[in-house]
Amino acid sequence: MVAEKKIITLLIKGMTCASCVAHVEEALGEVEGVSNANVNLATEKATVEIIPGLDISKIKFAVEDAGYGIGLEKATYAVSGMTCAACVATVEGALKPVPGIISASVNLASEKATVEFVPGVTDFAQMRAAVRDSGYDIRTLDTADSIDKEDKERAAEARHLLIKTTVSVSVAALLMGLMLSPLASGSFARWLNFIMLGLATPVQFWAGRQFYSAAWGALKHRTTNMNTLIAVGTSVAYFYSVVATVFYTSSFFAQTHKFHVHTLFEHSTGTYFDTSTAIIGLILLGRYLEARAKGRASRAIKDLIGLRPKTARILRNGLEIETPTDEVMPGDIVVIRPGEKMPVDGVILEGRTSVDESMLTGESLPVEKSAGDKVFAATLNTTGSFQFKATKIGKDTALAQIVKLVEEAQGSKAPIQKLADTISSFFVPAVLGIAALTFVLWYFLGPDPSYVYAIMTAVSVLIIACPCALGLATPAAIIVGTGKGAENGILIKNAEALERANKINVVVMDKTGTLTMGKPVVTDIITDGIKEDELLKIIASAEQGSEHPLGQAIVRRALVRNITLEKASKFAAIPGHGIEAQISGKTVLGGTAALMKLRGFTMNGLEAKAEELGMQGKTAMFVTVDGTVRGILAVADTIKPEAKEAVATLKAMGIEVVMLTGDNKHTASAIAQQLGIDKVLAEVLPIDKSNQIKMLQAQGKIVAMVGDGINDAPALAQADIGIAIGTGTDVAIEAADVTLMRGDVRGVATAIRLSKATMRAIKQNLFWAFAYNVALIPIAMGVLYIFFSGGGMPGALKPILGDFGFLNPILAAGAMAISSVTVISNALRLKTLKLKTS
Repeated sequence: MVAEKKIITLLIKGMTCASCVAHVEEALGEVEGVSNANVNLATEKATVEIIPGLDISKIKFAVEDAGYGIGLEKATYAVSGMTCAACVATVEGALKPVPGIISASVNLASEKATVEFVPGVTDFAQMRAAVRDSGYDIRTLDTADSIDKEDKERAAEARHLLIKTTVSVSVAALLMGLMLSPLASGSFARWLNFIMLGLATPVQFWAGRQFYSAAWGALKHRTTNMNTLIAVGTSVAYFYSVVATVFYTSSFFAQTHKFHVHTLFEHSTGTYFDTSTAIIGLILLGRYLEARAKGRASRAIKDLIGLRPKTARILRNGLEIETPTDEVMPGDIVVIRPGEKMPVDGVILEGRTSVDESMLTGESLPVEKSAGDKVFAATLNTTGSFQFKATKIGKDTALAQIVKLVEEAQGSKAPIQKLADTISSFFVPAVLGIAALTFVLWYFLGPDPSYVYAIMTAVSVLIIACPCALGLATPAAIIVGTGKGAENGILIKNAEALERANKINVVVMDKTGTLTMGKPVVTDIITDGIKEDELLKIIASAEQGSEHPLGQAIVRRALVRNITLEKASKFAAIPGHGIEAQISGKTVLGGTAALMKLRGFTMNGLEAKAEELGMQGKTAMFVTVDGTVRGILAVADTIKPEAKEAVATLKAMGIEVVMLTGDNKHTASAIAQQLGIDKVLAEVLPIDKSNQIKMLQAQGKIVAMVGDGINDAPALAQADIGIAIGTGTDVAIEAADVTLMRGDVRGVATAIRLSKATMRAIKQNLFWAFAYNVALIPIAMGVLYIFFSGGGMPGALKPILGDFGFLNPILAAGAMAISSVTVISNALRLKTLKLKTS
């Protein structure tokens, strides 16, 4: 019998020639389960015949081991039905075996799954079937409409929870009231139990149905979760009470008719319907509060998406037409009036205005815009009217890219979460074991009626244990932290980067474009026997034909001063020295001191001034007219206004600042001195920048590299944290872990402060989650009975622990519900963090 085959198509990265094709085909052919592979260099695709069920990660490893790569896609999906860290592990376990999925990371706080997969191999229908089979559900999240749908579904879920909570708590209160009544101890007590059974049953199986469904889904996959604990705990209390009601006259139950070890009341019917209903009601109340808090935690993405206007005004056949934003196409002419937001990205064709780009960069001051300048979707036009040509729409806009980056960051896992995940995987089985042990110990060693003590202490253990707090501790803080960063123009690629930034002790900054403006400007004009404007006119006219950055800076300065330039003739560049040209019949020479000496010109005492300018990191250009030196123009790449403050802030935080540049040591030292930087790595070739980072790391330093250019990309990738200036190149941004959208280097310190605050919140959450369980599970087991078996419980603790130290299961449910809400509330405190630089 011939085995069934499956054909898949893969995108192969890194191929350049026919030999690459052969290498990839050979690598694929060596994978067990691959029967045939054909690679096409032109399409950069491989058609591979495999046996069904083959782990695609083996193919990925083989291709990467051969020195190439497989094109992968990453998508985020909404997951519903999760309640604790064990649920996260179950959903991840269901997704990972799906063909084509390389990795799956599920976030409990955002209720989303980030899946990395091979396009064309992974089928969403298979993903959904796998997740549904595990007891949960998954759906796509591709557009703003999906976000709106998610909001509506969350609201509907919250309303449903609120209804169930209200009914459950009301029934529990009624049952407690009945138990307080004289009927509970009289001859009517038996029939009162049947009434309470009728009241408690809808709560148990209608309000509590979600616990049974989720527990069953976990059981089918031979695993457990928080719902297992709730289902087992409430079922024990409920079904014990059912049996006690039916067999009320049995001698086995007779001794409990006036005994209710955990209740706060003097009278009892010997049943615990109040306990089961109150537990369900309080846990549902906790779920309701948790759902509201989760919505607030993930608000950042929804706020970003909500910034984009629903409609756009475009020009069609000379007429303005209002159309849905989703129908705007590249090339359309969009009309914008004061107070309106840009629907898409584009380039201004005509008009001048000021645009509020705070949603994109975090900068509160409007930016002046005119013809040729770029505008971005969701930014606000504050003053003039203008027209722009649409260039990027939909998922290609800067806003959509930011949303995607934030979603991926919120869906990623920080290394610190691994501890919680590991503990959570053993937590529920351990609690079930502890509950069973508690039952056995109290049943055989406890006072009469021992089985009542055994049942209720076991229920308390099951209910008070809270893996949910463990599961939410890290992702809740990550969601709020990355969202807070996005609000302030700081885009963090993943949770791992957010955690690592907390440990940075050295920040290496590229000079050009990072600490400086990245564009040379004329800083000084010194004349000898000629007016400034006249000298500038002469040399700028001569430099019109130059492609050198210094020459272009001089021309720009003349145009800013509205100086009319003359036509130059006989232009000649003198490599390494300067230029020469004829202006109105006069010979003009501009260049270095060495060129002046070579031509034998007298400096007229300007050498000292040139040296002084050089000490300041400026390049001095001598200007001669017909053989006479008439002055000096100094050109420099000026320091960004905020750079000095950025360096001072980092140093105040105890972080060493290093400047890295290809400039000569003299110029680099002058810039560093002005900025207050003590360590300078100068004359470093682009290829050696990453080596400098490695040398610092070899000293045990945790290094952040800040850069903006293509030549910075290797160093950004090598550093522990790469921080790209958002005004820089796409290559640099792609290689970085953090992007500063504003281009303001003060954002480096802001990002580090955000990381420290987020990690502080995570550690507080983890401490609370661990401390809560470690402290309260033993109390729920009844260990305090050892000390208070003869009574004597302090008065303030009697309402909680009774006379003998037993924790009421109802209060245990309340404590469990509060623990999850506490963790999320602590993470939400990050929203109030003050990150703005002065």
